[in-house]
Amino acid sequence: MNRTERSTARERLAGLDGIRGLAALFVVLHHCRLTSFPGFPYDTGPGWLSWLLYGHFAVVLFIVLSGFSLAVSPARSGWRVGGLRRFAARRAWRILPPYWGALAFSLAVAWTLVPQPGEGAPTLRSVVLYGLLLQDIAGSPSPNGAFWSIAVEAQLYLVFPIMILMLRRLGAMALLGIVTALVAMIGLLSPAVPAVAALMRLTPQFAVLFALGAVAAGVVTRPERSARPWPAVLAVAAAVPVVVLVVVNGSVWTIEHFFWIDLAVGPAAGLTLVAVATRRPAGLVRMLDAAPIRALGRFSYSLYLTHAPIVVVLSTLVVAPRIGPGLPGFLVTAAVAVPASLLFAWLFAAVLELPFQRHRSWSALRTAAKGRLSRWTGRSDVEAPADARPPVSVRPPAGDEAHRP
Repeated sequence: MNRTERSTARERLAGLDGIRGLAALFVVLHHCRLTSFPGFPYDTGPGWLSWLLYGHFAVVLFIVLSGFSLAVSPARSGWRVGGLRRFAARRAWRILPPYWGALAFSLAVAWTLVPQPGEGAPTLRSVVLYGLLLQDIAGSPSPNGAFWSIAVEAQLYLVFPIMILMLRRLGAMALLGIVTALVAMIGLLSPAVPAVAALMRLTPQFAVLFALGAVAAGVVTRPERSARPWPAVLAVAAAVPVVVLVVVNGSVWTIEHFFWIDLAVGPAAGLTLVAVATRRPAGLVRMLDAAPIRALGRFSYSLYLTHAPIVVVLSTLVVAPRIGPGLPGFLVTAAVAVPASLLFAWLFAAVLELPFQRHRSWSALRTAAKGRLSRWTGRSDVEAPADARPPVSVRPPAGDEAHRP
C-alpha cells in the first residue's frame, strides 16, 4: 500500500458507506410496498409493515449524510472549500453522469413499458426539467419517483460554500440558528402567503438538515472525543419522541407534516453520524462496515437512481396480473424486485458511477478505458499520457462523497 492509499484509508470513516447502502435498500423496499398496497398515504397494509411507509426518512438521512460527507474535507482544512470552481466541477463530475444515465433509462422504461404510478408518459417538458435538475421548481410527468430529491440536493450544493464560510466566520451555532430561523419562517408563513407557499416545492427544511450534517462533520477535527459515548445516547434520546409522535398520529398526519417532522428528525440523524464517525457503538460500526454492507454502499447512488422503474415494471407487469395487491403481492414483488434492482444497479455503477469516482478527468477516464480495451484485445501498445495519474483507490476520500438519495 503506497502513501496515497494509506492516506485514503485513514480518511475513510468506517460505517458511512454502510448507512448509505442500508438507506438506499430501505427506499427500494418502500417502493415495493407502495406498489403492493394502494391508498398511500393511508396505511392499508399489515401493521408490522407500517414502517415501510416512511421511505421519506431515508432521504432525510441522505441529506444529513451528504452535508456531513461534503464537509469532512473542509473541516480538516480549517473550514475551507478549496475553490468554488473546483468544488462545482467535482460535484458535477460525481453526480451528473449516473443521474443522466438513470434519466435515459427511466425515460426509456416509461415510454416503452409502463410510466411511474400516478404519472402520465414523460413529455419533452419532463426531459428538459429533469435533465436540468429543475423538477422541484416546475411540474411535469415524472419518469422516476426517486428523482425529486436529486434536484434538491443539487441546489443545496449551490449554498454549501456559503454554509462553510459561515461556519468559519460565525461558528456552528450561528449557522444553524440563521438557517433554521429562515426555514421556520417559510413554514410558518406558507399557509397564509402564496408567494412563500411556492417555496415549499423546494423542500426548504432540507437546508437545515444539510447544515446539521456539515456542523456534525466538525467531529473529525476532535479525535479526543472518540471515546465518549454521548453522541449515541443523545441520538437515541432525540429519536424516541419523533418515533412516538409518528406512531401515535399515524401515516396521514405524519406525511402531511413532513416539514416539521423532518426538522425534528435532523438532530437524531446528525448525532447518529457523529457517533458512527467516532466508532460508537463499536458493534454497530462493525456491522455497518462489514464487507457486504460496505459494498452495497459503494453503489447506493446507482441503486437509488435506478430502482424505481424496475420495481414498477416488475410489480405492474409481472406480479400484479398473477397475484394481485396485498401481502402476497408485496412479498413476491420484494423477492423479485430487490435482487433485480441490486444486480442492475451494480452493473450500472460499474459503467456510469465507479469510473467517475476512480478517474477525475476525461483524459484519465479515456486512458483507463484504453488500457482496459488493450487488456481485452491482448494489445500492450496503449500508453498513458504523461499528465494522467493512475487511480489508487476505488473510493474517494470521505469528504468528497455525495449521497445519495
